[in-house]
Amino acid sequence: QVQLVESGGGLVQPGGSLRLSCAASLRTFTMYIIAWFRQAPGKDREFVAAISQSGGTRYYADSVKGRFTISRDNAKNTVDLQMNSLKPEDTAVYYCAASTVYGSRSPGDFSSWGQGTQVTVSS
Repeated sequence: QVQLVESGGGLVQPGGSLRLSCAASLRTFTMYIIAWFRQAPGKDREFVAAISQSGGTRYYADSVKGRFTISRDNAKNTVDLQMNSLKPEDTAVYYCAASTVYGSRSPGDFSSWGQGTQVTVSS
């Protein structure tokens, strides 16, 4: 399994931007698809975005398409999530996760998880 650590969360006003980062500890980082999920209080964990091992394929939830961008740097073992035009409904704990299941959006297919970082969008 790969160990993941998220950073970059915080408080931002509606319409603002944040950049989250996920750092991985293993040299086998390039074997894994990396995704971001989020979980708001009282709600199920939901898929946000994912990126393939090479970075050539990216896919997003409809709710963030056009506002969020996922990217990875395999030389640094990091995956970032640039979040623009943030809305109050984006408020949640954001998690990065690793999987070898191509195209999956299901949390059950992701074997390694970070501890999460809080994102709060509020005026």
